[in-house]
Amino acid sequence: MGYLLGIDVGTTSTRALLIAEDGTVVASHATDYPLSTPRPNWAEQDPLDWWAAACESTRAALVHSGVDGGEVAAVGLSGQMHGSVFLDGNDEVIRPAILWCDQRTMRQCAAITETVGERDVIAETLNPVLTGFTAPKIIWLRDEEPRNYARVRRVLLPKDYVRLRLTGEYATEVSDASGTSLLNVPERRWSDLMLDRLEIPREWLPEVYESPEVTGTISSQAAAETGLAAGTPVVGGGGDQAAGAVGNGIVRSGVVSVSTGTSGVVFAHLEEPVMDEKLRTHTFCHAVPGKWHVMGVMLSAGGSLRWMRDTLCGAEMEVARGLGMDPYEVMTGEAAGAPIGSEGLIFLPYLTGERVPHPDPNARGVFFGLSLRHSKAHMIRAVLEGVAYGLRDSFEIIEAMGVGIAEVRASGGGARSELWRQIQTDVTGYPHSTVNVDEGPAYGAALLAAVAAGTFGSVEDACATTIRVVDAPVVDADDHALYTRWHRLYQQLYPRLEGQFAAAAKLVEESSQ
Repeated sequence: MGYLLGIDVGTTSTRALLIAEDGTVVASHATDYPLSTPRPNWAEQDPLDWWAAACESTRAALVHSGVDGGEVAAVGLSGQMHGSVFLDGNDEVIRPAILWCDQRTMRQCAAITETVGERDVIAETLNPVLTGFTAPKIIWLRDEEPRNYARVRRVLLPKDYVRLRLTGEYATEVSDASGTSLLNVPERRWSDLMLDRLEIPREWLPEVYESPEVTGTISSQAAAETGLAAGTPVVGGGGDQAAGAVGNGIVRSGVVSVSTGTSGVVFAHLEEPVMDEKLRTHTFCHAVPGKWHVMGVMLSAGGSLRWMRDTLCGAEMEVARGLGMDPYEVMTGEAAGAPIGSEGLIFLPYLTGERVPHPDPNARGVFFGLSLRHSKAHMIRAVLEGVAYGLRDSFEIIEAMGVGIAEVRASGGGARSELWRQIQTDVTGYPHSTVNVDEGPAYGAALLAAVAAGTFGSVEDACATTIRVVDAPVVDADDHALYTRWHRLYQQLYPRLEGQFAAAAKLVEESSQ
């Protein structure tokens, strides 16, 4: 029996997941690393941390499973999207990678749009230029760190830096490349127009593949560091959302996923590229060859609950340690005691700005309606509900695009909470079902590797064989009606605060100078 390995380069950790040919999970291991925020609106990581974590996690998965590295038939990669890794002529990292949640490039986004022309940007990339994307980070480096810019010879996405260390090859694939503002998304190739008008050298970018295609093989050096066998094929893989969608079976029309990890994503399969007329969602290439997807992205979903845990729930963390429980279980247990609507407390989950439906780097988190009556239980529930309201915004946009929604599948850490999954079900009006495998992008990357290895004939076949729904909650009609009223109030808050967010951001910038 052969095995397949999926490696997911996440924001907080890198996971290595080993599966058997029938899709059964054999072993999984994650290695954590830090995220740096050296200035307001900045988010950076050291790519060397990703590589060290990939090696450690891979070795651990092999050891725990008892599988020899030579039994791994192929490796798939997934990872956090949009991050910018700048390399010199010796493939040395020039500076810390600038991540997807970094918001420093507002001025560069505007400059790119003006230089290229908004109509041409949209025609080529199907998306506006946003602060998290790769192209404005390249221009920022040109503007703000010219000495570093002069050293650049390659620009890679996070998972593709790990690919380089594994194979020695410069390669990416269409789903991840879609989030750079440099890919012609309809034609699934680099955009000559964007590169020419921005004066970005084509040779800085890697070759683009479809997700199940082989992009290289494990080098002898990487074999020594990971425990894999030299010559093992490494496939394109996918950006974390596209790979996670494969791992959740979102490879046909009508099946939609909700991923509640650090970010929150509503993801729908497309047979053809379709855009939101107001450009609030993203239309990218899918990890399924010749297909696309639309997704609504909120930046702080599970990240909001994690902030709540780390900042305000020290007592809950102590209780959890004493009981041998996950702190989130203690927190959601408290939240279950608060009523729907949290007695008028509404949380805006804009802790790192927002993307959909408000592409605003200046947006910030807000507890609205706080009173002496509110307890921590209300605050926790308000966070859970606020994230669900943000996800409903994306559902409504996707519905308005004419994309049919017949089934919703939940994944990510948020899906593990019955309370949060029920809240999302009742807020959106769609049952949020779960599937038999909850390994997210790493599982999808492993399935893409299985297709390349010939285990399955296509990505669709791989998903149909390995993935099945195991649980589906029921929408409570009365609760849905009540949540709809609270959601309308939630939607009214951002427009009233937009100007204040901008003014506060200006004051913060002036104060930091």
